[in-house]
Amino acid sequence: MSSTTRARKREWVDEVIAETPNGHRLRHCIQCGTCGGSCPNGAEMDYTPRAVFNLIVAGQKDKVLSSNTMWQCVSCYFCTARCPHQIPITDIMYTLKRMAIREGYGRTSDAPALAKAFTHYVDKYGRSFEMGLASRYHLLNRPLAAMKMGGMGFNMFKRGRMALTPSRIRQIDQLQAIIRKARQLGGAS
Repeated sequence: MSSTTRARKREWVDEVIAETPNGHRLRHCIQCGTCGGSCPNGAEMDYTPRAVFNLIVAGQKDKVLSSNTMWQCVSCYFCTARCPHQIPITDIMYTLKRMAIREGYGRTSDAPALAKAFTHYVDKYGRSFEMGLASRYHLLNRPLAAMKMGGMGFNMFKRGRMALTPSRIRQIDQLQAIIRKARQLGGAS
């Protein structure tokens, strides 16, 4: 392996660490597998978090960012809570999502579009609005799939599981101020 390749690998692991709060803890991974064993969605992932960490250290940027692993993370923080070395696994997954979107890998997944639709409603109402989320996401990204989901949506509505109109939290202005400040600090628009 050339010194340039080794330097590139080192640069990427350092970039992941730098973009993750307490990311330096990634270097403490002992490959115990507790993270993957704790994950409720682990079976859906291309690679377990432990395997992703190995790939990051090995400089396999393309392999990691084109995988579905970070998109399958349900952000339950169970892996992070159980990690014997307190590695911020879920936060690393968020870092990888941001990197994948920024570098154009997110186009192979529906997750960025779904996340954008979700954050639209959280920004506006302070909570998710399932009917709007499903409609907005499917009509803009998968119009044919929206037609197939109509029956399920109707049944959910009949059973009182889905509202037709969104509800706004109290003091939404305070939440919106927090979101604006977080985006300002994070450099997002």
